[in-house]
Amino acid sequence: MPDPNAGLPPRYLRTPEAARFLSLSGRTLEKHRTYGTGPAYRKLGGRVVYALEDLKAWADRGSKTSTSDPGAGTVLPAKRHEHETGHQGSHFGHR
Repeated sequence: MPDPNAGLPPRYLRTPEAARFLSLSGRTLEKHRTYGTGPAYRKLGGRVVYALEDLKAWADRGSKTSTSDPGAGTVLPAKRHEHETGHQGSHFGHR
């Protein structure tokens, strides 16, 4: 079956609409953006927008078929995560 959106320009959603699409709160999506754990986003004229395809791709990273399925990837919680070096985040101004 052909894609009904084929040939149409990409659809962009602002944070509240993107959060509803993902069944998250707007604040949770903002936290994901801050910590770098969320879907790709764009800044257009100072506005944050999300492409539908990016939202779908991010959500699909958490796709699993059972509790024992490692899946294709992991959607991390919206919080700061330690990097491989074991250090948390950057500490600007810290000497």
